[in-house]
Amino acid sequence: MMMKDLEKVLVTEAEITEIINRVSARIEKDYKGKDLVMIGNLKGGAPFMMDLIKKINLPLIIDFIRVESYFGGTTQGELVFRKDIEVDITNKHVLIVDDIIDSSRTLKMVIDLFKKRNASSIEVCTLLDKPSGRVIDYTPKYIGTTIGNEFVVGYGLDYDEKYRNLPVIGVLKEEVYKK
Repeated sequence: MMMKDLEKVLVTEAEITEIINRVSARIEKDYKGKDLVMIGNLKGGAPFMMDLIKKINLPLIIDFIRVESYFGGTTQGELVFRKDIEVDITNKHVLIVDDIIDSSRTLKMVIDLFKKRNASSIEVCTLLDKPSGRVIDYTPKYIGTTIGNEFVVGYGLDYDEKYRNLPVIGVLKEEVYKK
């Protein structure tokens, strides 16, 4: 039913699985022997993070943060923390996991907060990287795939809180969000 709202599929289920396998192998190699805390950005980053951690054969701590910057498809000027992490990240290696890095405004806010909390290191893992949307220059260490300047939904990404449960990532038809 929801698939009919897509103009096209950008990332298939099989490609998402390949991304998870590739990225998790790199994370496992890079963090072997380190105190790793993986922090998912709710809501969109949750599906990617939950699938990713299943493939990482390391002891790790998980937590979630919720910082809102998108409402109904448009960027808001103000960022708001809705949920903070509960774990102490002092002297730990933090890996922020998100669905998409676009402007990097939200990401910078979270990184700045974690720096103040004395994390040993802070890196970012994103399913999708959209460098054409950058306002703040930043390149995540772990990138699933790079996309162009298209409005995408599925696998955690939403339009007006809908479409997160699509098993693929696709471009929403314009008539769906221009109603």
